[in-house]
Amino acid sequence: QVQVVESGGGLVQAGGSLRLSCTVSGRTFSSVAMGWFRQAPGKEREFVAAISWSGSGTYVAGSVKGRFTISRDNAKSTVYLQMNSLKPEDTAVYYCAAAERRVTTSSNEYDYWGHGTQVTVSS
Repeated sequence: QVQVVESGGGLVQAGGSLRLSCTVSGRTFSSVAMGWFRQAPGKEREFVAAISWSGSGTYVAGSVKGRFTISRDNAKSTVYLQMNSLKPEDTAVYYCAAAERRVTTSSNEYDYWGHGTQVTVSS
């Protein structure tokens, strides 16, 4: 059984930083692409960042480009989302997901999802 578990969320002031982590078990981590999505209250889930299985390909949404960085450590079966210069509009539940086939920005192509971690940015 594949498990995806996020951690690192919390409350931070605007301009601050957080690093989210996501571990995957039950699957060979180095063979799956990973992505981060977020969902704010009353809004649809949206793509944040994705990384290929090797880490050589990364994609970041325009709304967070220059502030958020995705990376992975295959030896630790962990993907990270470094979030800097946080804004109140970044407040959301952040979800980590794994894709078997390819790195993608489409949530429909992700096979395994975590339960999410809350990020709240105060003004």
